[in-house]
Parts: sequence; structure tokens; C-alpha cells
Amino acid sequence: MHLALPSKFRFRFGLASVALFIGLLGAAPLTQQPRPATAAADQSSVVYVGSSDRSLYAVDARTGAKIWSFPTGGSVFSSPTVTDGLAYVGSGDGNMYALNTRTGAKAWSFLTGSAVISSPTVAEGTVYIASQDGSVYALNARTGAMIWKCPTGGSIESSPTVAGNMVYVGSDDHNVYALNARTGTRIWKFPTGFLVQSSPAVVNNVLYVGSLDGSVYALNARTGTQIWNSQIGDDVFSSPAVAGNMVYVGSLDGSVYALNARTGSQIWNFWTGNDASSRPAEVFSSPTVANGVVYVGSNDPGMYALNARTGGEIWKFLMRKGVVSSPTVADGVVYFGSLDHNLYALNARTGAKTWKFLTGGKVESSPTLGTSSGFSRGLWRGRAARTQTRARRSPPGPDARWPTPLSRAGSRRRPPGQAASRPGRRTPGPSPSTAPRHRDPDLARPAGPRLSACGRLRPIALDPLGAKANILALMPWLSSGISSPRKAGTLA
Repeated sequence: MHLALPSKFRFRFGLASVALFIGLLGAAPLTQQPRPATAAADQSSVVYVGSSDRSLYAVDARTGAKIWSFPTGGSVFSSPTVTDGLAYVGSGDGNMYALNTRTGAKAWSFLTGSAVISSPTVAEGTVYIASQDGSVYALNARTGAMIWKCPTGGSIESSPTVAGNMVYVGSDDHNVYALNARTGTRIWKFPTGFLVQSSPAVVNNVLYVGSLDGSVYALNARTGTQIWNSQIGDDVFSSPAVAGNMVYVGSLDGSVYALNARTGSQIWNFWTGNDASSRPAEVFSSPTVANGVVYVGSNDPGMYALNARTGGEIWKFLMRKGVVSSPTVADGVVYFGSLDHNLYALNARTGAKTWKFLTGGKVESSPTLGTSSGFSRGLWRGRAARTQTRARRSPPGPDARWPTPLSRAGSRRRPPGQAASRPGRRTPGPSPSTAPRHRDPDLARPAGPRLSACGRLRPIALDPLGAKANILALMPWLSSGISSPRKAGTLA
């Protein structure tokens, strides 16, 4: 039976239907949107950092106040790169994102075949990224259109380094690759003894990189010829920092090493200590060198400032959990993330805490300092270029080398009778007992298909609004930011 309504009721019912329809549209956005904070961004310094809570954050560098956050579909271990009004960062959902630095709105995204753990490098209008699908990509920085793609023989967590007309990157197929930056053509590759998840540093036509075979390599950047190979205490995830005639790098034996950049001989090593399980505190963090000081994180858990010449401890800042993130230093402040879910800002001279910002997950991403207008400021980060910080490994086995502290001040050594694999001079520094030690005041609170060749490919059409369905989000190991299972005995 049809019920006729008076005209005034039909009019009111029509208005209510339109209102309900508009409300439903507003409640279900079709694309990911940034989550703004109450304070608007200004032209002051901004710290950009990712978190395993699947977000990229923009934080005021002076106060630690949140400016905005952008949700992705996976954990953000990648370290952002900021230039020309855009922040570029990879995600465990397989995408490379380009975000407006002022608002956090997405400019474009590019979907790879697996999680993007490594960090992007931007040069000459091109974004170079690597994916756990085993490929290196070159994308147009403004549009995200693919310029070329080059596959390797293994997953990639190393971050690309661009020097001259070459792109350098390590791969889990044990090789270091050199590619033509314009075409993607492979120039050379160099085999190491195991996975290469360290990111290369190129200085004066010499490439420095670590490997999980426990070595740091120096190669001719043009030819790939080995110059020297320095075996240190354990696996090297850390990316080398080169300053003056010294190469600084961390190792899973809990030590930070200083090597002669020309010969590879060891100058000094500093042992950071043991973790909560009384094992050596692994140093995944990549050192940053600024004003004669080496800043580096450890899983002991702490952030250290060391004398770059002697290795003597200047100060140490203790937290509840360890540091995998690599520090950024600018304007007398050290910025870094921690596994306790916080982004920290410390006084670079004293180690005193300026502020900390709590995210919803572990912060293994390395911070980038820029402005809300999107231009990076003068800073040191990692090896002053690209930093790769995503690194996971189970504790060393019973045959691992267990360093113990020397009785003399400021220097560390291996257990008695165990010689260093590469002898070198160790210069004692000031006694660690006299160096300032800071503890976070909140510590007392409860803890919250492979291709056969590389080269230029036809650019693919992209959806700049990201409306295309993300198939990778359906895969649990990608949406969580964890790579597909690997063979036992490699990485957990």
C-alpha cells in the first residue's frame, strides 16, 4: 500500500536524506589524509621521522610539538628525504610516498613489489629508491613516474647513494652494485662474503661499505676494484661515516670502530657495553660526525658522544630501550629515534635532554631536519648523506666474540688472548667515569620475478591521488613492515 505524505513532510524528509548522504561521504574518505595537530606549521625548523606505528611525523624542532602525521599502510623504517616542498619516504606497505611538507598531504605514491625499508635519495629531479623486491628504481621526483628499474639478485635494505653519474647500493645477494644514474645500466658489481645491508658512502672516488661478513670494504668507485678490506668484530649493518682521514662504523659486537680511510688499519674502538640480557649491545646505528664528535646509538641502551680522534667518551644518554636510528645533528641539537617509541632531542655538547616526542611504535627511522617549506637545512646525518637504519638480527651465537672493557680509561678491547683481526693503535681517551651520564627522567615510569638486465623502462601511468587499490596491504608481512621469511641462519 502506498502511503502519501503531506508536502511539508516530504520536503523535510528530502532534506534529511541529503544531509545523511553528505554525512556518509564525509565519514568515509577515499584517500589517506594527514592528521594535523592543533598548531599550524610555520617556517621554523621541522623534524621528519617515521615510526613502526605506520606513520610519518612532522615535529617542531624547537619544542617537540606535533605538526602533522601521515598514515601509511605499513611500518615506516625508511628515513625521509626532504627537498623542494616534498618529503619522500618508503613504507612497509611497498609504497614510496611524496608528501607536502607544509600540510602532510600526499602528492603521489609509487607501488613497488615489496616493502620499502631503505631510504630514498633525491638528485637532479630524480628519486632513487630500493625495495625488498630486489630492485632499484628511479622515479620522477615531481610526478612519481618510473624512469628505470634495475633488479638485483636479492632483497635490498641498503639505501642508494648517488655520486656523480652513478648510483651505488648493496643487496642481500652479497653484492655491491654501481649503476648508471641516468639509464640504470649496471656498471659493475663487487661480491662480499654475505648480505650487504649497510649503505655505501662515497668520498674522493672511494666507496666505503660494510657487510654482514664482518668486514668494511673500500672500493674504487669507478671500477669496483677493492682497495682494502678491514675485518672487524662482527656483522656490520651500520653505514660508514667518513670524516677527514677516518672511517667510523658500528658493529654487532657492541663496538664503534675508527679506521684509517687510506689503509683500513684500526685506529681505535669503543665498546658500548652489554644489553639487558648481558650480551654485547649491538650497534646497528650509523655514526654521525660533527665538530670533532662522533654521535652513535647502541642497544645497551644509549646514545653516545665520542671524541672523533681518540674514541674517548664525552657523554652518554640512557633510555629504557635501545637505539637503531642514526642521529641527526643541527644547531647544537642531536635528534634520534628509540625503540622506546620516542623521538629525542639532546643538547649536542652536554647530552642533556631538550625534549622528546612519543609516537605509537618503535622509531628505527632516522630523523631529517628541514623547514615546513620543504628545504633541508645544514645538518649532519649518519655519514652526512644517506643513512640506512632498518636492521634486525637475532643475538649472536655462542661463538660470537665478547669484548670486555679495558682497565685503562677510554679504550675497549676483546677478551684476553683474542687478537684483533686487524691490528691498530688504540689511543686512550678521558675516563668514562668522568664523562656526563644522563638518564631520561621518565625511566622510572612504566613502559608504555627477477629480470635478466637493467636499463631504462617505459614509464608507467600512476594514479596521483592514490585511489588505486593497494594489493600489498592484503599481505600481512608487508602491511606489518616485515619481509617475507628467510632461510634459517640469516636475519630474523
